[in-house]
Amino acid sequence: MAGAGATALVGALSGCALAPPCPSSPSQLVLLPLRLAPDRLSAITVCTRPFRAQGPRLDVERLGDKTVIHNYGHGGSGWSLSWGSGYEAMQRALATGERDFAVIGCGAIGLTTAVLLARAGVRVTIYAKELPPFTRSSWATGAFSPDSRIALAEYATPDFMKTWNERARYSYRMYQSLLGLADQPVEYLDSYAVDGGQAALGGNESNKGRPEFAQLEGELLADLEPKSRTFPAGTHTLGAHRLTRSTTFMFNLSAYTRLLMSDFRAAGGKIEVTEFTSPADFSRLPHKTLVHATGYGARALFGDESVIPVRGQLARTPPQEGIHYGLEYRDTYFMPRRDGFVFQVIGPDDYYGYGDDTTVPDRAEAEHAIQTIQSLFPPA
Repeated sequence: MAGAGATALVGALSGCALAPPCPSSPSQLVLLPLRLAPDRLSAITVCTRPFRAQGPRLDVERLGDKTVIHNYGHGGSGWSLSWGSGYEAMQRALATGERDFAVIGCGAIGLTTAVLLARAGVRVTIYAKELPPFTRSSWATGAFSPDSRIALAEYATPDFMKTWNERARYSYRMYQSLLGLADQPVEYLDSYAVDGGQAALGGNESNKGRPEFAQLEGELLADLEPKSRTFPAGTHTLGAHRLTRSTTFMFNLSAYTRLLMSDFRAAGGKIEVTEFTSPADFSRLPHKTLVHATGYGARALFGDESVIPVRGQLARTPPQEGIHYGLEYRDTYFMPRRDGFVFQVIGPDDYYGYGDDTTVPDRAEAEHAIQTIQSLFPPA
């Protein structure tokens, strides 16, 4: 049945209206159509990415009788760099000689760091106000994007690039080890930029002259990822468009965060739900060494105004059987996560959402994202 449906689709899109449908070329790329409409919108979620112009903060600070290891400020790269940054934070924590640690925060960075510490055989307690699926990280897009708003280009020094490369590669290897597990927490995904995707928009005129963001993945990780391929119009089923295919990791965040929480507890980790309003509150903890990983929360908790919010909104719809490809078209990105399809307006450049800390859902933006991807397909 699936083969017959795909053949019929190819015939319809190539102008063959009469039965029997025209057979597709053996080399033609067939992308099953999405059934989309704004009334399929099931949820809208908003996250606040913690961007720092100089890149993530990962250093050690002494606060009273506590040693605090900071690990935050990863922009849109939190999940993507979580294992590499977490491994570095773990090494700094173990170097103190302690065997009992606190991790502040249970988002992408905090939870992954806690798992690594627990696997090292030490005692670990996570302290957090919110747990998945209610952390900001739980509302991320879920794509491997290790240089997404990681820093401004002017701060991407050779030393910075070396460190970033090590963290990204460590994370990549760890994600490879999670492929094929039950519930598919991590899987490979082919994604297609349609007519150049976001780049075709030419950027926002008002942002010209502003500092550029660092772009590192294409150069430094080229040997890890499959090469991109271009499909001209007529070689695929999306009409008169040019497609460029790339392959990346997709994180099904509901399954993935459950896996991390399960692994953490299985390794003896403990969790306490609590809130800290200032670093002085750390004094009530029995641990001498803490890993601080509150992401955007560091701006309020530590008064760190170097953390800039970058708003990101996802429109969600129920998943559709047989769809396993992503799309980037005009100003919108689509990802077929198994825990619900997600659509995101990514704007004309990386300054879209920059400095915006609002978290109120924007219904008009959500419907625009769905309708943009919907326009690639014939009416259902």
